[in-house]
Amino acid sequence: MSFPLLTVTAAVPAVGAVVTAAVPAAQRTTAKYTALLFSLATLVFAAVALVRFDPDGNRYQLTESHAWVKDFGLRYELGVDGIAVVMVALTALLIPFVMLAGWHDADPLEDANPNRRWRPTQGFFALILLVEAMVVLSFEATDVFLFYIFFEAMLIPVYFLIGGFGDRAHAAGEDEAARQRSYAAVKFLLYNLAGGLIMLAAVIGLYTVTAHQLGTGTFSLQEILSARASGKLHIETSTERWLFLGFFFAFAVKAPLWPLHTWLPNAMGESTAPVAVLITAVVDKVGTFAMLRYCLQLFPEASKWATPVVLVLALISIVYGALLAVGQRDIKRLIAYASVSHFGFIILGIFAMTTQGQSGATLYMVNHGISTAALLLVAGFLITRRGSRLIADFGGVQKVAPILAGTFLIGGLATLSLPGLAPFVSEFLVLVGTFSRYPVLGIIATLGIVLAALYVLVLYQRTMTGPVKAGIEGMSDLKARELLVVTPLIALLLFLGVYPKPVTDIINPSVHHTLSDVHKTDPKPALEAKK
Repeated sequence: MSFPLLTVTAAVPAVGAVVTAAVPAAQRTTAKYTALLFSLATLVFAAVALVRFDPDGNRYQLTESHAWVKDFGLRYELGVDGIAVVMVALTALLIPFVMLAGWHDADPLEDANPNRRWRPTQGFFALILLVEAMVVLSFEATDVFLFYIFFEAMLIPVYFLIGGFGDRAHAAGEDEAARQRSYAAVKFLLYNLAGGLIMLAAVIGLYTVTAHQLGTGTFSLQEILSARASGKLHIETSTERWLFLGFFFAFAVKAPLWPLHTWLPNAMGESTAPVAVLITAVVDKVGTFAMLRYCLQLFPEASKWATPVVLVLALISIVYGALLAVGQRDIKRLIAYASVSHFGFIILGIFAMTTQGQSGATLYMVNHGISTAALLLVAGFLITRRGSRLIADFGGVQKVAPILAGTFLIGGLATLSLPGLAPFVSEFLVLVGTFSRYPVLGIIATLGIVLAALYVLVLYQRTMTGPVKAGIEGMSDLKARELLVVTPLIALLLFLGVYPKPVTDIINPSVHHTLSDVHKTDPKPALEAKK
């Protein structure tokens, strides 16, 4: 029996969550290092999986399959293709940085008021590890019902991270801040639960179809794809479209896609910066990843049927998110709306149904995770120092904290997809892939780039340049721990901006497989006939 590498990669953070939560209450530092150690161990196993994955090998590798509930066709099935293994690696990479950045976010509040609640450090770090385990299993699962379980289960720890460990730099009083945190957490949970319930109906419908035609119901992605390819399973057009809509709605909420995006600015605004990174750079990627794995592969005809509407929604997300980012007064809400715009680019690339578009979309998921983590974590360091997240409360930071300002600038330039930084390559591929099939949509989507330059550069100008504002004079520069968080992320942005080949070589074969599932080929350029 081969070593269950994928199971271990997910089990390590799950076990780490239990061990961290069990650390005695007074030993907060021990709990932090325990959680960090488990996250680094997860990174090691994810790296091993990445190295062992052969892009030229089978579509799904490192597979595991065990009977779970035979009577209902449930199996514990794991496997990764090129897209999944890269997303597992991204998740494992970001979690240690999230922990280091939030090292003191759950420390006891130092306040003379005895009614102020202390924050359980052990719970904070245990919840982060629990989210990591659920996300990793979501990327690894090749059983549809198993995926659904973890897709929904990750909502619970994220809910507690938003509602129980909110941002301390709040303009309102403590009671109002608590109310807004509670509102953001409940809104996040209700939106995603609603999407999940609709998806559950579609999952049951898919099982019913397989049971009717194959004699035995199954949730196995590979069995369903094989049965469809051999002609043993045929889903009626109307049924396939309804099932597609059930899956897609849940993924569009998670992604998030306009107009289902409104929970994200609230959740990110009221969370600590590390938790906001966890949401937008890790959890939300499950939505776009699932569009590639489940919507396109299970329901190819319905995916092509829905493409015009999805592309329009993606285009609205790009422009609408960017426009709202321009008008924000809150730093974290600005980054949240920028992420809505970026997710629009990812979904645009997925449903452009071209090699360049889907390769760019997958690469965008990776690069957006890194660039958003860099910008948002530095913004968190800035907000913690000032005690405010309002843009108007900053000014002249580069004069007193030049390294902080410099790293903030690099994160911002990556967010606007400056050439030479990683997001540029992915955004360029998405636009090229879209333009080759839908030139009008490709042209309109470039407006998102122009608006990104506007909101990022204006944000930098208003916070970092000009005269030093009151409250900024004594601001300290980045410390060793903070530099340890930011430096590797910036190095990755530079490396992948110049040389993205290591990632594209892994994801491209999986992209070709997905396009084959939907029976799409790249459009050939029209050549003028010789006179």
